[in-house]
Amino acid sequence: MGISRDSMHKRRATGGKKKAWRKKRKYELGRQPANTKLSSNKTVRRIRVRGGNVKWRALRLDTGNYSWGSEAVTRKTRILDVVYNASNNELVRTQTLVKSAIVQVDAAPFKQWYHQHYGVDIGRKKKTAAASAKKEAEEGEAAAAPVEEAKKSNHVQRKIEKRQKDRKLDAHIEEQFGGGRLLACISSRPGQCGRCDGYILEGKELEFYMKKIQRKKGKGASA
Repeated sequence: MGISRDSMHKRRATGGKKKAWRKKRKYELGRQPANTKLSSNKTVRRIRVRGGNVKWRALRLDTGNYSWGSEAVTRKTRILDVVYNASNNELVRTQTLVKSAIVQVDAAPFKQWYHQHYGVDIGRKKKTAAASAKKEAEEGEAAAAPVEEAKKSNHVQRKIEKRQKDRKLDAHIEEQFGGGRLLACISSRPGQCGRCDGYILEGKELEFYMKKIQRKKGKGASA
């Protein structure tokens, strides 16, 4: 029978049935939702729509372009997990990618860019972890020849020093870099454009969603 968006099959306000006085029309059709799933087996379908236009229906995705607003940088990165959805918990359970869903993305591309741009390696474990890493590094050096880091020219060093003056990093984001996962929001519509792009959460918005996720975890633990 198919999904129909006409009102001909609906009852009247009084409760009486309407008589179908014409056949269904193509422009009244409805299509089932894409329910894009998080999967490494990328699947995108081409759909011909009204006016001969084309939509791209993503059924399975695991990567997208995510922008870091305060640093004005965008990187293609892997989507690791769906952690929150304001409209429906079922979409979190089934790992469904929809617009405005909160996901965790791989921090590695941004970490790499930050190190290149500012000369700072963020997300490193402090104190005890650093000491153990140092010990491991010393052992590694004894076993194999050390690989020297590419030497920066004076011009590049001056540029990095100049950038360091204005460098600001949100404590919450730095903490996330330590875990290798960043919270992000999907801003594209995977079922309409076939892509799962978005932005890294920052500031008040990040705090808001962190509280929401924490509250949800607390409820789950108590249940």
